[in-house]
Amino acid sequence: MLWSPEAQELKRRLQARDAVVGVVGLGYVGLPLAVEQARAGFVVLGLDDNGAKVEQLNRGENYIPDVDDEDLRTLIASGKLEATTRYPELGRADVILVAVPTPLTPNKEPDLSYILSVADRIRGILRPGQLVVLESTTYPGTTDDVLRPVLETSGLRVGEELFLAYSPERVDPGNPVYQTRNTPKLVGGSTEICGELAALFYRQSLTDVVRVASPAVAEMAKVFENTYRAVNIALVNEMALLADRMALDVWEVLEAAGTKPFGIQIFQPGPGVGGHCIPLDPFYLAWKAREYDFPTRFIELAGEINLKMPYFVADKLQAALNAVKKPLNGSRVLVLGVAYKKDINDPRESPALKVIELLEDRGAEVMYHDPHIPVLRPQASYGRTARSVELDAGRLANLDAVVITTDHTAVDYELVAEHASLILDTRNIMARRGISGPARIVKL
Repeated sequence: MLWSPEAQELKRRLQARDAVVGVVGLGYVGLPLAVEQARAGFVVLGLDDNGAKVEQLNRGENYIPDVDDEDLRTLIASGKLEATTRYPELGRADVILVAVPTPLTPNKEPDLSYILSVADRIRGILRPGQLVVLESTTYPGTTDDVLRPVLETSGLRVGEELFLAYSPERVDPGNPVYQTRNTPKLVGGSTEICGELAALFYRQSLTDVVRVASPAVAEMAKVFENTYRAVNIALVNEMALLADRMALDVWEVLEAAGTKPFGIQIFQPGPGVGGHCIPLDPFYLAWKAREYDFPTRFIELAGEINLKMPYFVADKLQAALNAVKKPLNGSRVLVLGVAYKKDINDPRESPALKVIELLEDRGAEVMYHDPHIPVLRPQASYGRTARSVELDAGRLANLDAVVITTDHTAVDYELVAEHASLILDTRNIMARRGISGPARIVKL
């Protein structure tokens, strides 16, 4: 393996930790990653198109719960971390990490527009000796077949003057144990030297780096991880649908099955799936598989089942109201929790948003309460601005129903059970807390 002068110099700078690291995209993935690199001793330049977010960071103000407020303030004050909206400033970066969104189109096909936009904007400022690493979740082949050709229009050859790798993010917001630093990091380089340099870079700040043969292997591993979860959640959601039809308590069934000490891993049903990964990644893999005339029926069926759950929640609430001679049309409904998982402030792709939409379409007057999301901004899965209402006895007593869609720890569920008349609990939080009436509680 012959190392070019550019590769040797970059290796030296990485080992000495005097390289400059650029991070494009300062969201749930990019900001924690930028903080870890700065903590390791690198000078870090964060780039984001959102000017308000950049100004907030440069004031030392944090907006990501998984980032320690004091760490961020210290790093900003010391000059180890700064933020900008100007792409030309990435010319001084030795390493450029790309952590931008990879959503789906309305037809459930991959949307790589953010990646391609970044590639187009940095190709004119690339210089010999830089390492570019894509962190965004995507289908196998993106790094080498889509990103690499754009970057090489700079005139730099990958593996000689320019180095390219893929290292998927594995962020689990709110996880108290596994965070950016101690979650094993997969790395696949476009060439052997690319892989060596990328692995060397991450080893300076993270505890466990795992080399794989190519970017495509790392890309496939990432989408498989989330497809595994999506398929198993779909299985348990379908079990919930069947248990409802059979008048069985699916939670009791799962608790009983979980007593087996081998051969089973228990997932939990709910109103659907949310976040940036699980609802999207299986569709990336299914789309790519069609290129090889390979229908991924199992994966696509799982997606269909998970997409069906908010409709089931709306139907279940309508039936529960009918049982007490109330129509859904005109009912006052509180949706409790709009984050896609408990104890975080992230509503992206949250099934609660679809539940709200469906209930409003059927004529309900819907409001929400979420202690972590005081204001719900318009986004792809929700079309208007809404504000969290206070949770008090008077408001609860004036409602026709409460739908628990996110089981946040900080919610006073005893207050809800004491003053609401009807509760649809899609997370089984009432039974887990040992809370009963006087409200009528209906499980998923």
